[in-house]
Amino acid sequence: MQTVSRVLTHGRTELAKVIVGQEELIDQCLTALLCGGHALLEGVPGIAKTLVIKAFARLFDFEFRRVQCTSDLMPADIIGSNVLNLATSSFTLHRGPLFTDLLLADEVNRMPPRTQAAVLEAMEERQITIDGATHPLSPFFTVFATQNPIEFEGTYPLPEAQLDRFLLKIKVGYPAAEQEITILQHHHQGFDAHNLDAANLKVMSTEDLQRARAEVRSVKVEEALFRYMVEIIRRTRGWPSLALGASPRAAISLMMAAKASAAMEGRDFMIPDDVKTAALPVLRHRVMMKPEAELEGLDSDRVLAEITGSVEVPK
Repeated sequence: MQTVSRVLTHGRTELAKVIVGQEELIDQCLTALLCGGHALLEGVPGIAKTLVIKAFARLFDFEFRRVQCTSDLMPADIIGSNVLNLATSSFTLHRGPLFTDLLLADEVNRMPPRTQAAVLEAMEERQITIDGATHPLSPFFTVFATQNPIEFEGTYPLPEAQLDRFLLKIKVGYPAAEQEITILQHHHQGFDAHNLDAANLKVMSTEDLQRARAEVRSVKVEEALFRYMVEIIRRTRGWPSLALGASPRAAISLMMAAKASAAMEGRDFMIPDDVKTAALPVLRHRVMMKPEAELEGLDSDRVLAEITGSVEVPK
């Protein structure tokens, strides 16, 4: 797991130049990249969600595009279209922002359903179809989407089919008091979040990321852990507080994220604690609460913690 450890250490060290705290956010974003998956970031405005994603793009020298989602965003605005060249009387492909390595979809729940549907193929198949022609996307194509959990006016909640395409849902909270003081000190000393060039982030090659992904895939999983993960998934389908349980795709995502957790801990084998670490970010957006459970003050994180705790841990 040498390459994974190097990527992890390099990422944490370099991002600390521009991000104060948010260690869990950084580690979970790295998990998504190591698994080749997409991530949904949920948190109130102003807590460095966008800054972290922009810094990640620079860290690996990714081509980066940002889409500020609005209610009038059309599919062609994001995937592109064929444009008639009057001089040559031929059509030329105008590539939309999805043709990139790392896409930041800011406030994704403001994107209308038609456009949300257009993004599904790109997220799942890593390809785009325009006028019947299929165009492959970058092997590093990753979507990091953000949404505001408290503002619902003018939004379109993401359907379960699209939520299931996100490997992780990362909840981003406020920094601690000491961290906020440090943030003020950095800005007082001249730090500008809009000028990442001044941070002089050292780039890590995409070849290292490819090797790190191969190491994650090679993590060993014992038979008992397959049964452990499946039992957690199956219990979500009949749990009294849940109206919708997790799918078989969720089980695959749980295994991938748990393997990444093991690799990030420097191990080439998975243990039950890796599954517990991955369970919340992998499953919290894939289960649906019953209305009466929400009225009682329960949320998906609390219910998933109960489910995970109810499954016998393999020895």
